[in-house]
Amino acid sequence: MITRHEKSARLSRVVVANGFAFLSGITAKDRSGGAKEQTADILAQIDHFLALAGTSKSKIVTANIWLKDIGAFNEMNAAWDEWVDPEAPPARATVESRLAAEAILVEIQVQALVERI
Repeated sequence: MITRHEKSARLSRVVVANGFAFLSGITAKDRSGGAKEQTADILAQIDHFLALAGTSKSKIVTANIWLKDIGAFNEMNAAWDEWVDPEAPPARATVESRLAAEAILVEIQVQALVERI
């Protein structure tokens, strides 16, 4: 069974299938801040989307992070380190990439285990 949350004609923000939650790439709603602020905004959204799927950040198995400028790596990590579960850090990749809009500094995509109770 596949469950889709917050879907549009183009994409679903969250897809739950075979015991996993797959989140679309998330960008900051408020793009006025730097990489740390945008990352914190994105991570709050991730918490929301994971809750919709019935899971949480402690169940994230992998994360992909795209930065407009890899020079913002430490700034992004400052927000990430405040948020990530230190007992359950996911496998993670971070790369520099041209993103969809000039004001987007960070995009994050995660996949998490959804445990059935």
